Amino acid sequence: MNLPPEEPAAGMSAMASRFRGFLPVVVDVETGGFNAATDALLEIAAVLIEFDGHGVLQRGATLCYHVQPFEGARIEPASLQVNGIDPFHPLRPALPERDALQRVFREIRHALKTQGCRRAILVGHNAAFDLGFLNAAVRRTDFKRNPFHPFSCFDTATLAGAALGQTVLARAVQIAGLDWDSSSAHSARYDAERTADLFCLVCNRLRASFAEAQARAQALGWVSAPGESAAEEEL
Repeated sequence: MNLPPEEPAAGMSAMASRFRGFLPVVVDVETGGFNAATDALLEIAAVLIEFDGHGVLQRGATLCYHVQPFEGARIEPASLQVNGIDPFHPLRPALPERDALQRVFREIRHALKTQGCRRAILVGHNAAFDLGFLNAAVRRTDFKRNPFHPFSCFDTATLAGAALGQTVLARAVQIAGLDWDSSSAHSARYDAERTADLFCLVCNRLRASFAEAQARAQALGWVSAPGESAAEEEL
């Protein structure tokens, strides 16, 4: 079904209107284990989301960095067998955690300004894992300007489970009709880009539902979504 471009609420950009003032940014991390407090962050990828000229969400630029294990970090051999990372390879172009975060956050803040949004919201497949490692790195580096909401996120495992009946990323991507290369999986860049494609596909299929909700909000007299103030950022 062909739908007209989504009309933003008065005074809001299309992205801010669609996601209640938030900018979705897809994040995937590769790590040395499952404990964000003790285990190394080894790779981080962030994929920006944008609208095309027809009001369709699409994947934008990808930011991806290898990360040096922080001092005292634990690294489980089983995790390295899965992601194939050699954290101490002499040719690995890894950055300290703070430098990697700074580069990612700088581009996200620029996108926030461009898209007219006030804060980024992490999109991830089993997003609590990625958000936990991101927040732990922010705390370790004492980073003061984290553009992400500290606890809210969009989880594509949930979205795919509801929309497609699949919760495993590889299966959800394939059942959605997107390409999947098993040999490229478990790299932060690849997984983040496939997650972004999946997120956009599900959201685009919900355009009619969003249009109905937006019309209802206008009928209720809401200029923008309720709780839009910075003091009420919970989703």
